[in-house]
Amino acid sequence: MINFNVPPYVDKAMDYIQECVKNQKICGDGKYTRLCNEWIEEKTGTAKCLLTTSCTHATELAALLADIRPGDEVIMPAYTFVSTADAFVLRGAVPVFVDIRPDTMNIDEKLIEAAVTERTRAVVPVHYAGVACEMDTIMEVAGRHRLFVIEDAAQGLMSFYKGRALGTIGDFGAFSFHETKNYSMGEGGALLIRDGRYVEEAEIIREKGTNRSKYYRGQIDKYTWVNYGSSYLPSDMNAAYMYAQLEIADEINNARLELWNRYYRNLEPLRLAGRIELPTVPEDCVHNAHMFYIKAADIRERTALIDYLKQKDILSVFHYIPLHTAPAGIKFGRFHGEDRYTTRESERLARLPMYYGLTLEQVDYICDAVKKFYV
Repeated sequence: MINFNVPPYVDKAMDYIQECVKNQKICGDGKYTRLCNEWIEEKTGTAKCLLTTSCTHATELAALLADIRPGDEVIMPAYTFVSTADAFVLRGAVPVFVDIRPDTMNIDEKLIEAAVTERTRAVVPVHYAGVACEMDTIMEVAGRHRLFVIEDAAQGLMSFYKGRALGTIGDFGAFSFHETKNYSMGEGGALLIRDGRYVEEAEIIREKGTNRSKYYRGQIDKYTWVNYGSSYLPSDMNAAYMYAQLEIADEINNARLELWNRYYRNLEPLRLAGRIELPTVPEDCVHNAHMFYIKAADIRERTALIDYLKQKDILSVFHYIPLHTAPAGIKFGRFHGEDRYTTRESERLARLPMYYGLTLEQVDYICDAVKKFYV
């Protein structure tokens, strides 16, 4: 069986984890947490990176820093993971869903302004598959209406928009390091902060409402409870596992891009014949090969394709059920405008296996199976 995903692993990870254990430093904000933060800051150019227990928690932190309150509205696509909305629903806010673009599966930037009301506080673009949203337009609309921009860049590390790293363009950005991501710590994430004036408050919230981060840096002689907060710190062992990957991040990225390009070349004849659609990467975007998907004619064809691939020992999956159609989405949010593409395109999309360690020969086998399905 060719699995859909295999978590990335680098042999050095075990050495780094053993070092944590031997040094009796396995809680948060240890050596490897610091090294991961510094690596991400250098790679992306963000003012501050704070590793968290998940992308969900990173987004929750951003919602707290943006002072999202009950009754506020937050604009986002419905084609996303539940965490994008949960972070704001927990604050009592209303997710306002708008339609997506069919080419990139990202929020349609042209529909955002019409969804703005006097209650709107933030826009949350989701960079699907590590391909950037049209951020210039989004930032211009947000600036005109004085809205926060919180980038859901869960899939976006090593991706760029006009030379800027995803997660660093808006006020805040959130990465995911779940086991399905390009770089993984099992469960984990990171908050990126563009404006340094939010850093101290973020550190306090992340450290259970205490100023312990300043204490660790020797800036104060004792720490105390100074604000509300929670525990968003991952174990340093998790960070150690991931840091081994970050040390060879370019190698991992290049290997994934080679697989992605192999998929595209092999399946392009089906695209040219009008049998399937392939991913679109706009000219201003540099993607990270987070996933490779194809679009079938409709949900019936997609279901048949996934079943056929399973018979060939290939695990293919579909992705999100649009949030506005889910029970919680109906309860907590609303869809603004027409659902022209969100549901239709989500029902066509099938994801093919993609992970560091997948071989070119396996990609060829998968593509041959897809071709045979369409014969």
